[in-house]
Amino acid sequence: MDYLTTILLLAVSTALINNMVLHYFVGICPFIGVSRRVDTAFGMGAAVTFVVAIASALSWALTRFVLAPGAPLSSWAAARLGYAGAPDLSVLNYIVYIFVIAWAVQLVEMYVRKFFPALYKAFGVFLPLITTNCLILFVCLEVMKHVPSAAGAPEPWGLDLTLVYAISAGLGFLIAIVIMAGIREELDLCDVPAPLRGPGITLLVAGILALAFLGFTGMDAGLARWLKAPAADAVPAAPAEGAQP
Repeated sequence: MDYLTTILLLAVSTALINNMVLHYFVGICPFIGVSRRVDTAFGMGAAVTFVVAIASALSWALTRFVLAPGAPLSSWAAARLGYAGAPDLSVLNYIVYIFVIAWAVQLVEMYVRKFFPALYKAFGVFLPLITTNCLILFVCLEVMKHVPSAAGAPEPWGLDLTLVYAISAGLGFLIAIVIMAGIREELDLCDVPAPLRGPGITLLVAGILALAFLGFTGMDAGLARWLKAPAADAVPAAPAEGAQP
């Protein structure tokens, strides 16, 4: 029960309360550039979710077994080469993560171009620009802080929690960009003042959405109490002193 509670709270907190776009303000470029139509926005959100899940899983594995201080594979290689001590390759984290993200984006780009040419054309330059989407690198760096290592992590994550965090971050981006696309489609039918047309009204709507998502603050604490209440009710009360069994 505690394991499922942890997963559910992590997913809700990442997707809604600490939304990557509306809380941390990362991934703004595709959020603004590909949110003119709902179908295109949904495709971009799905692509980002896939890329961030693959990149985070690979980043976790590479950090855990190669890059972290005293990682098994790097320690084995150092011992075979005759070097003493535990190697620390964490200085290469950024470079490795960028290469992993670029590989995952190329995989998505080839798949979309092959099977969804219309969607590929609608994405335009924004599909390859997922490589430079700071949301994906931000998630990988957050995962890095929770990878078990010789130095220890405050809350070590396994691959399961890493994937839950990454997929929830992608779904949070998907929710935000689809809501933004729906609002922008409606704004095309509205009489927007000339000074606010284009990026101006878009940024104002994004700010209002960020304020709206603040309403989810504290939802994780309430959800945790609700999930733990049935477990507490299931514990039988201790018999009163002197009572007959």
